[in-house]
Amino acid sequence: MDVAAGVGVERTGAVARVVVGRPEVRGALDSAVRRGLLAALRRVADDEGVRCVVLTGSGGAFSAGADLREHAAALARRDEGERTGAGRDADPGLDLDRVVAEEYAPLALVLAEMPKPVVAAVRGTAAGAGAALALACDLRLLAASARVDLGFTRVGLSPDTGASWWLPRLVGQGRARDLLLLPRPVGAQECVRIGLATEAVADDALDARVEEVAQLLAAGPTAAYAATRRALAFSATHDLPTSLAHEGALVAEVGRRPEHRRAVEAFLHRRR
Repeated sequence: MDVAAGVGVERTGAVARVVVGRPEVRGALDSAVRRGLLAALRRVADDEGVRCVVLTGSGGAFSAGADLREHAAALARRDEGERTGAGRDADPGLDLDRVVAEEYAPLALVLAEMPKPVVAAVRGTAAGAGAALALACDLRLLAASARVDLGFTRVGLSPDTGASWWLPRLVGQGRARDLLLLPRPVGAQECVRIGLATEAVADDALDARVEEVAQLLAAGPTAAYAATRRALAFSATHDLPTSLAHEGALVAEVGRRPEHRRAVEAFLHRRR
């Protein structure tokens, strides 16, 4: 699987690994990678043979976030356009709200709406939008040497890619403000302690642990997992009575599926 120039997808049974490339720049997300990653995630989301998705990076890093070299070049072109009167319409890459709406926000949505579990396997750096992508996953398994850095304000920007939505739900409003207003690299053990990570694993054991978790999820009740993701997202923005009604509708929906009956029978007969 060649991921040096963009994004790779690798299937092992019912598990799909989506790998952010460009290891030479620690998985920095330029426009091509953002578009390629969105296409790859949509493809595995629609593939009914995929029952669990692993999102990871290559070359020892998860993703350093936005490609600031590409961004700096866009800023220089904007300055030149303003000087010459060309304006930003001549180059869509200069329109930050358009880039966020068309290339960053859809990544957060496709991960949030994935009808199957998603596991982030984090080595090295997960920063900025790269960190936000990890936060959007159901489980985050970190190598012991990994670091998560919500450093948007360090480059004079506010959060994107869903960071402002996921972060306070994981660590609370107070700590979210701390991590965004006073950004710093957060080590794996601290990430587990404050709720940013599910588990910290020795560097040389991460691949095996991710594979174990992914295969366990892939062998589980995919429809129930999807409904659980929907229930959690819904209840985050609705009151209790409305959430209870939504839970009931989801239970009725998945309860009609054959895998529910098989799981009940297996439980009663003490089978897996």
